Amino acid sequence: MAHDEKSNPAKRAAAVVGGGLLVAVGVVLLVLPGPGLLLVLAGLVVLSNQFPSVEKYVDPVQDRAMKAAEQSVSSPLRITGSVLAGLALIGGGVTWGLLGRRVWLGGWATGSSLILSGLVLLALLVYSYRRVQAKRRQHQGSDHH
Repeated sequence: MAHDEKSNPAKRAAAVVGGGLLVAVGVVLLVLPGPGLLLVLAGLVVLSNQFPSVEKYVDPVQDRAMKAAEQSVSSPLRITGSVLAGLALIGGGVTWGLLGRRVWLGGWATGSSLILSGLVLLALLVYSYRRVQAKRRQHQGSDHH
């Protein structure tokens, strides 16, 4: 992706803030069951639109993110753990929002972030499961021919 030296400063700032935020949240979520690596990938893609030097990191992270997504649905135990983690994030977000200032970083800003993270985790889990199932059907179909 070629970088235009006269790119819109507002667009460039939005890419830096949005991409940087996605990478930062993704890195934080790497230690939790969730879409950390996929968020890092999304952030790198956004940043690479404005900073071509970032592009070299997109493919390796994409490969690892897809493998991690497939591993997350490789067994019923992993699926159950991921679903429970997503539901816990949503429940924690609602709790954090309702408790407000009575808890550290309480309120709907933090609560909605947790809820969104839980929803993203569940959506990515469904995506990963469907992707793995489609691959399995494809392999089964090619074995019969």
